[in-house]
Amino acid sequence: MRSSFYSPTEGKILAVHKPADWTSFDVVNKIRRLTGIKKVGHAGTLDPFATGVLLICLGPATKKSASLMNLDKEYRAEIVLGQERDTMDVTGKVIAEAAVPELDVAGVDAALQSFVGRIEQEIPAYSAAKHQGKRLYKLARAGKEVPRLYKQVEIDEIERLSLEKDRLSIRVVCGKGTYIRTLARDIARKLGTAGYVNTLVRTRVGDYHLADAMTIEAVQAAMKSTEVSQ
Repeated sequence: MRSSFYSPTEGKILAVHKPADWTSFDVVNKIRRLTGIKKVGHAGTLDPFATGVLLICLGPATKKSASLMNLDKEYRAEIVLGQERDTMDVTGKVIAEAAVPELDVAGVDAALQSFVGRIEQEIPAYSAAKHQGKRLYKLARAGKEVPRLYKQVEIDEIERLSLEKDRLSIRVVCGKGTYIRTLARDIARKLGTAGYVNTLVRTRVGDYHLADAMTIEAVQAAMKSTEVSQ
């Protein structure tokens, strides 16, 4: 790989635009195959159904992954109101339904602002979090009881982008480890209904913006005429 793109001594932090239906590790494995670099990792999981900025660390830059995970993140999410799903997102099964009350922007904005600051979140049953050494999603998929676990997270900003009868789009700036799925469910409950995340885009991680992120296809094209020094 050209030295302007990758340094064997410094490595590379690559902002990739993760496509929908790819896991974060799918992206890691793809980049590893495309570049030929053996040491590749990511700095912050993005749910398979979600798209957007995924930071990929190449070579020596993998040592920076922990600090990169601490960067603030920005998301855009569309919440469908009136239903809850077991995964808290569009991929799950409907587990509850509720009527959607008449909502006005002032009331919605007030509800959103109530989540700004340090809050406690329930960790989704369908998540990679561990309990007694076991991934929660593995327990959930096996039909076993999943313990209710909670964590403290920091919400810096929430902004309403649009509001329709049964759909609310929001922009969220938050700290490490925030579950937007849980936030969406809790916002819907605050509004007197149910809800789940229909679409989720991570638009920024620190100073890495979606507009500057490379698609998988762009990375692949860049590799066609380069050689990797490991």
